[in-house]
Amino acid sequence: MKLTITHQERYSRSELLLRSIFGVLYITLPHAFLLLFVGLWGAILSFVAFITVVFTGEYPKSIFEFQVQLMRWKLRVNARIYNLSDGYPAFGLSGTDDEYTHLEVPYPEQISRSLVLLRFFFGVIFVGIPHGFVLYFRILIGSFISFFAWFAVLFTGEYPKSWHRFIVGTLRWQFRVGIYLAYLSDDYPPFTGEA
Repeated sequence: MKLTITHQERYSRSELLLRSIFGVLYITLPHAFLLLFVGLWGAILSFVAFITVVFTGEYPKSIFEFQVQLMRWKLRVNARIYNLSDGYPAFGLSGTDDEYTHLEVPYPEQISRSLVLLRFFFGVIFVGIPHGFVLYFRILIGSFISFFAWFAVLFTGEYPKSWHRFIVGTLRWQFRVGIYLAYLSDDYPPFTGEA
């Protein structure tokens, strides 16, 4: 998996203020409303894919593409909510990545049936708990960083690169865990946010 969010040389202060004051109304609510229903459909398709993989060892390509497009949409929204990029996130699954975000998930020719069953029954124990524990603290630290980064962008128009890298790394880590638990890859997610 490859996930990147481009660090801009300059960030728009006016967009930052607009997102901060009205972002819930014009970004979060409309996208969250649609993502709720599309996400429910994605969960149903994930179960269909699970059954298919158990019997055939292959992840249906059309369902795989749907799930990746859904993740790209979520990434576009997250990049704006965390003020990691300017612009408005595009709606829908048909759009690819935008100019600032990029998510690439290679299609697996074969998925291990035994690993799929192991994840289904014990994924919470060997993936959810250890990764969730570390990510909890990483997200907590990221919240403080986002808070201070907001002021940095407001006063300087620049997002500190190391802070940007940390938050993008946290998103990358979360997406890797999601990809693994959604049976899109057999590669166990590493305990790092690095590319």
